[in-house]
Amino acid sequence: MSWLSWVSVILVIAGLGLFLYGANVYNAVVGWTGFSLGIAGILLYVVTYLYAQLRKKEPKQAPV
Repeated sequence: MSWLSWVSVILVIAGLGLFLYGANVYNAVVGWTGFSLGIAGILLYVVTYLYAQLRKKEPKQAPV
């Protein structure tokens, strides 16, 4: 796994923890911050995956 994948996993875990903590103590700011971090982690993973797939070079075709 690349370091960006690890960062996205850490963001999702931290977001989940903050979301659950915010829900437990009825603090909306902490809960929404956790929710936002979770979404940001998922988006980071998807964007880096798509970027890596699009950067792959396709094999050249022989001229006909």
